[in-house]
Amino acid sequence: MMQAHCLVLLSLSYGALAMPRFQNKAGISSSDQNLAEEYLNKFYTANAKEKSSFTERLEAMQKFFRMKVTGKLDTDTMNMMKAPRCGMPDVAEFSTFNGRPRWQRNSITYRIVNYTPDLPRNVIEDSIQRAFGVWSQVTPLRFTKVNNGDADILIQFSARSHGDQSPFDGSNGVLAHAYAPGARIGGDAHFDEDERWTNNQAGFNLFLVAAHEFGHSLGLNHSDDPQALMFPTYRYVNTANYRLSRDDVNGIQSLYGRRRK
Repeated sequence: MMQAHCLVLLSLSYGALAMPRFQNKAGISSSDQNLAEEYLNKFYTANAKEKSSFTERLEAMQKFFRMKVTGKLDTDTMNMMKAPRCGMPDVAEFSTFNGRPRWQRNSITYRIVNYTPDLPRNVIEDSIQRAFGVWSQVTPLRFTKVNNGDADILIQFSARSHGDQSPFDGSNGVLAHAYAPGARIGGDAHFDEDERWTNNQAGFNLFLVAAHEFGHSLGLNHSDDPQALMFPTYRYVNTANYRLSRDDVNGIQSLYGRRRK
């Protein structure tokens, strides 16, 4: 089964591994302990299969986010785990998915299956178009919207369970997820309808989240560069004349090359 990749932005369901419970030495509540175990199972399994203990996975998470690596669950670490994010696992620097999946052509179609009521239809379409545009600015890729029928990338807004075995978790958790290029569900991007979608700094900016998710739709994994669009947690930035970071550009051009002049 193909797995979704996301922002927390970024969502997907990953098989939980049995892990020894850790010792709580920082006044962390039992509910936060459970959240931490679920977080590490979901986001630090695929790239750390050899690390079976809670402490080793926690250290991997702290290292990824460039925090002080203690292997202890403290308040700063819990705050990072609670940050809105994408739903796919974390890696280092820019990365592609295993096997480097990519679209084998430069002309990609997309269709918006349904629309969130949070924004006018024309605003949603503009946000999606601009989100694809940040990738076409630096590659030979071109994106065309179709209004019906099949498309390479299907875009939908859904809450909780929505047919892909990767249910969303309600507001302020996983914001969206997307699947690597491929057949059937490959490339598709799903957005959590329980979030408040906006075109400004309130709630969650649809353009920013969509641009991140489309990086996954094109074959990119997460980056540990906090300035990169493909960093897993959500951060609002001014969207006027938005440009990808060098890390993002290096990643996408490693798959598709530079834009032809």
